[in-house]
Amino acid sequence: MSADRPDLYNHADDSGSGVERYSGEESKAPEGRSLTLRADGDRGQSLAQQTALLYYRMTWRMPLHKLRLSGKLPLRLLAVPVDPIAGNRMQGMAVRAGHFLFRGLKKNLDGIDFAELKLAPAFEDYIHRFVWLRDLDAAASRDQALPVAEKLVEAWLDANGKKIREPAWRPDNCGWRLLIWASHAPLILSSGNLIYRSKVLNNIARTARHLDRTADKAPSSLGRLVAWGGMVAASLLIPEGRVRRIVGEAGLAKTMGEFFFADGGCVSRSPMDQMDAIVLMSMLKQVYLALGEDVPEFLENALALAVPPLTSLTHYDGSMGNWQGSGAASAEQVDQVVKASDIRARPLRQAREWGYQRVSSGRSILVLDAAPPPIARVAVAGCASTLAFEFSNGDNRIIGNCGGAGLVGATIPAALAQGLRTTAAHSTLCIENSNSTSVLPDGKLGRGVNEVELLRRDVENATRLEASHDGYARRFGLIHKRLLLLRSDGLELRGEDMLIPEGRKRRGKKKDVEYALRFHLGPDIESDLISEGKGVLLRLRDGNLWQFRATSGQITLEDSVWVDGMGVPHGVMQMVITDRVGSGGGTAGWLLKHMG
Repeated sequence: MSADRPDLYNHADDSGSGVERYSGEESKAPEGRSLTLRADGDRGQSLAQQTALLYYRMTWRMPLHKLRLSGKLPLRLLAVPVDPIAGNRMQGMAVRAGHFLFRGLKKNLDGIDFAELKLAPAFEDYIHRFVWLRDLDAAASRDQALPVAEKLVEAWLDANGKKIREPAWRPDNCGWRLLIWASHAPLILSSGNLIYRSKVLNNIARTARHLDRTADKAPSSLGRLVAWGGMVAASLLIPEGRVRRIVGEAGLAKTMGEFFFADGGCVSRSPMDQMDAIVLMSMLKQVYLALGEDVPEFLENALALAVPPLTSLTHYDGSMGNWQGSGAASAEQVDQVVKASDIRARPLRQAREWGYQRVSSGRSILVLDAAPPPIARVAVAGCASTLAFEFSNGDNRIIGNCGGAGLVGATIPAALAQGLRTTAAHSTLCIENSNSTSVLPDGKLGRGVNEVELLRRDVENATRLEASHDGYARRFGLIHKRLLLLRSDGLELRGEDMLIPEGRKRRGKKKDVEYALRFHLGPDIESDLISEGKGVLLRLRDGNLWQFRATSGQITLEDSVWVDGMGVPHGVMQMVITDRVGSGGGTAGWLLKHMG
């Protein structure tokens, strides 16, 4: 556990169980002003750190590392834990039909070379983690799936069992693979072929020894969490694992302190990472239960803390918002993850470190990004989305963000994913078509938003959010301040976006700058300009009418995209207000109102 957060996962409830369980309505959000700062000067790993890690990975190929992986062969696994996550039946049927299917990409199994897959990185991880084994189990009976699974596992072992290399032996892939193999052991360890069984069990033992030395060397914060989780699972499932368990649980607790904020949200601020972390901890919990062991208090408490921030980003219909590279995961996907955790938790309305503000009024949900982007070393698909918001009413997502930057596949190429990370891909203000936080060519997030100030309070019959960021202060000498006022019945949202002089002399020769206020519409919404470009009439799929009006500037309707939880982009429209401001700044007011 992190030394600077010693009590992060040791808050027990009054019952002494160590797990807070809730039911009913959402928790009351505290009022007041808060200030969130981005880590100063973070540029990700230094060249020296990258070189050291590269050298360390090169040592995996040396005879000494291979010698360290040798040892006693386990005769069996001590338990078969339940997999709390159901597989994707469509992807499982694809495996039975002779190919892997992932985000629209296919890989034929005939003559497949598991050593050189040459696929998109996420697709290769899907294969090396054996997530497809879960899918296959969901799509076929045991008798039907067994020969398919054994054939593919043996081919993978022939290609990667003895050669330690990435990505097959990357620590996070090893951790996921251990958990998946254990949960679906009947598919891969029921063979009467003793040589094959020995190869599988020997690889499990070698993977555990590999994690003993590499768990803390995973390239991402989520990767380290998964690697330590895999190491703990191995200590429980393989005989004589007492020492490994002591070390593994200590490493896992410490990594949790680095991966999660105190409010339970992950440091990458990505719903995808949050969901993966909850799935990992839920699977690890099942390992303890399968052995009749008590689940460690730090693990139970981590799950209890992690679920409320995740559900805080869901809309009224239960689907996920599009934040920090994630797509709009369906209500069924989110519900499955929450059920796997066995935690019933009210959505967290105000997460100061996780960085999202949630307002629930009637059948309407408003979510605001009120924090700086994640720091460079933890952001894989981080987005320049500060002060963006999403708004839904009932089953209708009215205003959203494009999303999907972390879901590269057949329908989202890498170039599009880069564009989906920009400020313009989010429902917020953009000056001179530039990002509030720079997105660098190497994928990292650079300079920009360093400070976000927030004031939240309940006023008469409404909730008021007032937030500002300094992402444009250095380049344009302007602070972006956004005010949102949601009426208590959820049928009227008022907004005001202000550009305020920062105080220092603005850079550049141009006196005026152009800004664009973007409001990306949800799917299945018909939009028509009215009032000579000062308003837009919105027809929702359930027949409801909403009207959007602006007090200044000109509204145009432009094409946009909205990415669902499977990484599929859908064509939508966006409302764009454009105007110019001088050195003294300016204000743009707008109103979104239900008309019947």
